[in-house]
Amino acid sequence: MERVIFPEIFGRNVKALFTSKHPGLDLERISEIVSVEREGIYTQTQKHTDTVTVLDTDRKPRIGDAIVTRERGIIIGVQTADCLPILVYDTGACVAAAVHAGWRGTASAILRKTIRTMRERFSSSPSEIVIAMGPSIRRCCYEVGYEVLEAVRQATGEGDYFVTRGERYYLDLSAANQYQALSDGILKENIWISGDCTHCLPDMYYSHRFAKGPTGRQGGFIGIV
Repeated sequence: MERVIFPEIFGRNVKALFTSKHPGLDLERISEIVSVEREGIYTQTQKHTDTVTVLDTDRKPRIGDAIVTRERGIIIGVQTADCLPILVYDTGACVAAAVHAGWRGTASAILRKTIRTMRERFSSSPSEIVIAMGPSIRRCCYEVGYEVLEAVRQATGEGDYFVTRGERYYLDLSAANQYQALSDGILKENIWISGDCTHCLPDMYYSHRFAKGPTGRQGGFIGIV
């Protein structure tokens, strides 16, 4: 059954959505949902980098894990299967961004680098930035090694974004990225977080951890209309 989440935090000038297994990354279906031609949907080749691309009229394929654009009529997107999809919009400067944040991206502060790019290139103000964080693996299920936790803690600082159970560590990507956003001046009331854990809901979402191998992808998409 098709399931699409439309975070209402962005307002009427933005089209933003998170997909589940269905429609997943069916760009033809997504183009119908957002009323934009298939050619107007832009994604990158993701490699768990901290590379932030500023997209203008040059739509050539690139490697990166965050996209920032001020262009109207184009939908930018990221794909995930446990990692965190983050959608960002500056209501003042009218700039949109889509971010793919797994633990590596979180440890390299890719959301902060995206916000910094928006500030440096488009004079965005943190007080006017609105963020939606989509379905991802949560602390209930995301066991990580101590070295992963330490890498995220170095980027994030101390906070309530992980739990310990005995000698095991469980990380919450949404919470860690929220801490990073707040430390960059984003207002807490301007951050929306999905409560869905991809690992807990394998019938609804693709989960790399649950599948224990190759699996499909869902995504997060945003565009200025």
